[in-house]
Amino acid sequence: MTNGDTDLGPARLRRARLAIAAVFCVHGAVTGSFATRIPWIQDHAGLGAGALGLALAFPALGAALAMPLAGRVNHRFGSRTALRGLLALWTLSLALPSLAPGLPALCCALFVYGAASGMADVAMNALGVETEDRLGRSIMSSLHGMWSVGALIGSAAGTVAAHAGADARPHHLVAALALTAAGLCAVRGVLDPPGEVGAEAPPRFALPPRSALLIGAVGFCAVFAEGAGLDWSAVYLRGVLHTDAGLAAACTTAFALTMALARLAGDRVVDRFGPVRTVRAGGLLATAGGLSVVALRHPAGALTGFALIGLGIAVVVPLAFAAAARSGPAPAQALAGVATITYTSGLIAPSAIGAVADATSLVVSFALVTLLAFALVAGAAVLRRRPAGEEDDGPANRDEPAAIRP
Repeated sequence: MTNGDTDLGPARLRRARLAIAAVFCVHGAVTGSFATRIPWIQDHAGLGAGALGLALAFPALGAALAMPLAGRVNHRFGSRTALRGLLALWTLSLALPSLAPGLPALCCALFVYGAASGMADVAMNALGVETEDRLGRSIMSSLHGMWSVGALIGSAAGTVAAHAGADARPHHLVAALALTAAGLCAVRGVLDPPGEVGAEAPPRFALPPRSALLIGAVGFCAVFAEGAGLDWSAVYLRGVLHTDAGLAAACTTAFALTMALARLAGDRVVDRFGPVRTVRAGGLLATAGGLSVVALRHPAGALTGFALIGLGIAVVVPLAFAAAARSGPAPAQALAGVATITYTSGLIAPSAIGAVADATSLVVSFALVTLLAFALVAGAAVLRRRPAGEEDDGPANRDEPAAIRP
């Protein structure tokens, strides 16, 4: 074994859990900081709605192309060192989009921004799974909840800056430097798992292994429903149910808040019932929510339905990432494959909902979302623990109830 963490007592593991949670929070804060200043960036670059939509496709494109490289980076530099460099690249890339004077430069900046985000995402999720395995209980749901907390913090700071009329260039530069410092401090406490001496290096550009495809399909369904809820719930209430703009906006906020709270609380549910039962129950909740949105055609029914969708899908992606990292001999490669599939779902969901709505109606679009939510019920079995005869990965990867540990 190469050098790595050997002192893995309870105190060290607690510090590692807090450290990786802080990393997730920093990663989310970058996204929140960027999102709130998109209108300023649009005005600064002189873009119309169509050009802005084109530019905003580049982060997902950059992430999808760069994620398969993450396994090689992890192998070359080690988990903690790779995370340190990739997280710093991600936080510093926050300063790039606001500097772009026009569409070509903005597309390039957002491509780099997305590539850095995706590779850091793979590295931190891999270490999150490693920490979860060492603790012997689920933490991935709450880690993704901390990402949402970070996004809310970044959004709040960006909202204050926007209301003050601040130029996004100094705002994002200061935020990038502050988040880089916070990220580097957090990474010091994460685990540094030892690697195998002489282990074969993964390919420089590794395509998703077959073991990750079905897991990725489950994540695809959840992220599609998430994208539909975040981007189209307000439009549904405003356009289909004819509510006022305030109630429509509140629906989107409630959807995001429901997901964040469910992720923060989700680990105890996963430890108690296992990932398969949890995702099946979540799929049923999300399906019931979709039916409420589609069938009731009433603001109260829609608000309840979107809340149930958010609650039902909240823990699916964290569990899919955890299952991918345990699905074969190359955890980072499998995790990168699942992350690539989920990022692709997030890229196509908003436009797919719009295309179906143009051809039919927005009600039909959310009927499609309901079908994908029900697919979680059928697909949950791919998150089952490893087959008999393989090493047990602990309670977080079981499909039967596990004792809740303090």
